Amino acid sequence: MTDGAADRPLVAVLDYGSGNVHSAVKALIEAGADARLTRDRGLIADAAGLLVPGVGAFSAVMAALRESRGDELIERRLAGGMPVLGICVGMQVMFELGVERGVDTEGLGEWPGSVTELAAPVLPHMGWNTVRPGADSTLFAGLEDERFYFVHSYGAQEWSLDVMKPFREPVLTWCDYGAPFLAAVENGPLSATQFHPEKSGAAGIRLLGNWIGSLPAA
Repeated sequence: MTDGAADRPLVAVLDYGSGNVHSAVKALIEAGADARLTRDRGLIADAAGLLVPGVGAFSAVMAALRESRGDELIERRLAGGMPVLGICVGMQVMFELGVERGVDTEGLGEWPGSVTELAAPVLPHMGWNTVRPGADSTLFAGLEDERFYFVHSYGAQEWSLDVMKPFREPVLTWCDYGAPFLAAVENGPLSATQFHPEKSGAAGIRLLGNWIGSLPAA
């Protein structure tokens, strides 16, 4: 891949008010994308990939997504089979429900299940940890023994989506902190990581590069 932006797949980073977006843009560029922080609906619809960042509380992220109509953009892309990557709370909101401090918040509902507090004696789960990638993972190709950087107190601790043939079974990647939780999911056009690739050094850049390499050609 050359350095020219014209030779790089366009990845829109959804600008809906989430923090930590500039480091994600920088990491995507380093990984080989023409990455742009934007809320331009046309650009988001046409981009090869859409990254949904997310930090903070589940309820706050959902409120910001709905206020900016980012939820509609995500839904439309996925309905058309266009790739989306969620990071941290950007992964959590893909589930039906977030439960934080006794408050239930409806998520985007792309996957069944709830995001709940981790069953660990010390929270948040902060720092580097290993993961257990599922078979035939695209994201973790060549990265099976690497560590990634986590900062979270909540996660999806169960998976209940049944996929019927001819559709491919989702690839699930697990991590252990107190108990197992989902570190990543690859499910058709929708992928997501609970950890922060943009904070995970060379391994995170390679993972983003694997995702970018899977995007459809312009």
